[in-house]
Amino acid sequence: MKRGSKLCKFLNFLAPLCLCGKSLKANFYLWAMWKEISVLIHKEITLEWRQKYALNGILLYVVSAVFITYLSVGAKMGNLSIPTWNALYWIIILFSAVNAVAKSFVQEHQGRQLYYYMIASPESIILSKIIYNTGLTLILALLGYGVFSVILGNPVQDQGLFLTNLILGSVGFSASLTMVSGIASKAGNNATLMAILSFPVIIPILLMAIRISKNALDGLDWSVSADKLLSLLAINAIVGVTAYILFPYLWRS
Repeated sequence: MKRGSKLCKFLNFLAPLCLCGKSLKANFYLWAMWKEISVLIHKEITLEWRQKYALNGILLYVVSAVFITYLSVGAKMGNLSIPTWNALYWIIILFSAVNAVAKSFVQEHQGRQLYYYMIASPESIILSKIIYNTGLTLILALLGYGVFSVILGNPVQDQGLFLTNLILGSVGFSASLTMVSGIASKAGNNATLMAILSFPVIIPILLMAIRISKNALDGLDWSVSADKLLSLLAINAIVGVTAYILFPYLWRS
């Protein structure tokens, strides 16, 4: 009995230490991953700053698309309806996001990818790409919103709901297009493949974002859009988790 009681006491003493060791190991793993992600994001920003022509071209696309819309669809005469404003805005943001995110893995040479393979985990690489592309897409979306407001007017009645929808839409576009860009890069950067693979994922996100922004334009209560916001958030979570789980297998190939 004494030996059994001493053994139980010893095991009870070791149990918290084992749990503490596992917790420390998990915290260290998260800290190391976040360190890799921050370095990779800094690398993306540095490359983008060096290659300013890419960002400038996208910004020029947004401004010119809004101006052409202003001249061609009757907005100059005040004939632009609210549903048309909403649809045109999201179409322009979608194509801007495609042009911005499509180069995520295209600009990475094979030698640089091999270097990333040796110094960083694939989870850190895909998360850094998604975070950076989300920030870039959100900047383009806010710029487009500002240009739309100046040139075509601002009919949005609920700014908070519209901006929340803008953030969720940017995350969804970035996560799905980043993953598809990685797949297309393994297939010889086939642009047709990227368009085909991204279509089934982008369309639900786009339709949900258009419906939520329509409610924001009409000034409806948040409760009307609550289910749509949760659906958009769920789609973003599914796409993000899928990219996190499947990208390591793609990266090793």
